[in-house]
Amino acid sequence: GIVGVFGYGGGVIGRYPDAPDKFPAVAHFHTIRVNQPASKFYNSAFLRKLCDMWDHRGSGMTNFHGSTGDMVLLGTTTDQLEPVFYDLTHQMEVDLGGSGSNLRTPSCCVGKARCEWSCLDTQAICYDLTQTYQDELHRPAFPYKFKFKVSGCPNDCVAAIARSCCSIIGTWKDDIRIDQEAVKAYIGGELKPNAGAHSDRDWGAFDIQKEVIDLCPTQCMWMEGDELKIDNRECTRCMHCINVMPEALRPGTDTGATILVGAKAPILEGAQMSTLAIPFIRMEPPFDEFKEFVDKIWDWWMEEGENRERFGELIQRQSLQEFIRRA
Repeated sequence: GIVGVFGYGGGVIGRYPDAPDKFPAVAHFHTIRVNQPASKFYNSAFLRKLCDMWDHRGSGMTNFHGSTGDMVLLGTTTDQLEPVFYDLTHQMEVDLGGSGSNLRTPSCCVGKARCEWSCLDTQAICYDLTQTYQDELHRPAFPYKFKFKVSGCPNDCVAAIARSCCSIIGTWKDDIRIDQEAVKAYIGGELKPNAGAHSDRDWGAFDIQKEVIDLCPTQCMWMEGDELKIDNRECTRCMHCINVMPEALRPGTDTGATILVGAKAPILEGAQMSTLAIPFIRMEPPFDEFKEFVDKIWDWWMEEGENRERFGELIQRQSLQEFIRRA
């Protein structure tokens, strides 16, 4: 709100010291948020170009990445804001991210680009939401900030369920796929549990009962002879068994997303975790069904939300029943 670039209400966070006469070198020290590529894929040429530009026009200090995912450029003067914006958009073909009471930069995990567990094309969803909601991203009109985060599976590698107003979590409707021969290989010691992540010391022989079955939160797994059985109707998709035995267990193939809402960090009312809103939804382009849901909750929030009230706090204040009625 203090400073910005022409046509945008967000993306630049004004920083002025209380005593500029005592510290003239930081009389202006504005922060610029830059919209990161989906899953944070870069090449070295882009990073060199960005850093060279920032050495020239700013302090040279960066933050890769902010909590919403943005590339953060720390420290420049007011007269350099428009040149930096021009360089970013014309030379590097990237846009500013979100700041202020608007849609913050959507972010996602690595998804199907590198992760075998991903049930969603997280990059396609993140890019589509960024393009669809350009006005909400750059021109603050909300009661406070709103965050989308997309995780390809319930491991939730972007911590969406703990930090975002709307979490999109990949999931599946059918059964967990089981390779019984691989299960036997884990039990027999031919395969290392957790893909060898804990092989720095000798933890003893792998015990499937102790390390997998007894740790299932719904107790939906058991052994029949040398075969692992799962009551998939009771499975909560916690991913623990899949993480421990990745070569034996895989997510199902009938995939979609679970939508949760209302998470935030502890600013006004304390930290909140997400609340389940839609147990299962197909997430296929152009994502119209999901966007209809977003439009409904935004209409309610902009109508009823108080100043600096996150969406989760509105649900807390007006009740979950009211959220269900309006959504």
